[in-house]
Amino acid sequence: MAAIILETVIKANPIGRWYLEIRDSEEDRSEICLNLDEYAQKIEDMGAIYGGDVEVAWSAEENVTQIQINEVRQAMMAYEQKLQEEQTEQKEA
Repeated sequence: MAAIILETVIKANPIGRWYLEIRDSEEDRSEICLNLDEYAQKIEDMGAIYGGDVEVAWSAEENVTQIQINEVRQAMMAYEQKLQEEQTEQKEA
């Protein structure tokens, strides 16, 4: 079976703060995430239904600025680096 695609849409609220919406069209379900820790947990939870075989398709609403998109990218890179460091520490222990 092919990986299920979870859509992640970068959105902005009226005061200019970005947030993420995850959509699972197979289950007709969506989740709102205000930070990347919450996002990672919800992706994991939603993906568990499919045995973890998921791909993420990213997009942004029209009112989201390039600065906000870059903030999300930078936050994702920092999050991934943190995960890699934690995995390295676990291997060394």
